[in-house]
Amino acid sequence: MTTTLSISLDVPDLEAGIRFYRTAFGLTRKSRPVAGVAVLAGAGAELCLLEKPAGSQPAPGAAELRRYERHWTPVHLDFHVDDLHRALARAERAGAQREQLFEDSAHGSAAFCSDPFGHGFCLLERPPRGPSHA
Repeated sequence: MTTTLSISLDVPDLEAGIRFYRTAFGLTRKSRPVAGVAVLAGAGAELCLLEKPAGSQPAPGAAELRRYERHWTPVHLDFHVDDLHRALARAERAGAQREQLFEDSAHGSAAFCSDPFGHGFCLLERPPRGPSHA
């Protein structure tokens, strides 16, 4: 059995979503299977962007409506990077908002951010590995 992982994100403007994720993380456009949907690839995963207007219902009977100002969700994207400051600068130039920067050379550093659509994501840099002590 083969299993692959594809992550889907709702965005209010598909072209803006494509621009952000291509510019910030170097993802490439894989396909546009139907109107309002784009599949991007890179970073070891597929990211499916779904154009959904603000104020629309995410599911039948849902009380909460889609909103794209900064919001909390228990699910977010983590991008593991070799150079945190370079990746953060690139993401910010693309439109990301830096919310917090945690630097720890011994254990790894992280930047907590949000994309232009209010979705949280993290940039994670692990410390370089020293010689193995087997």
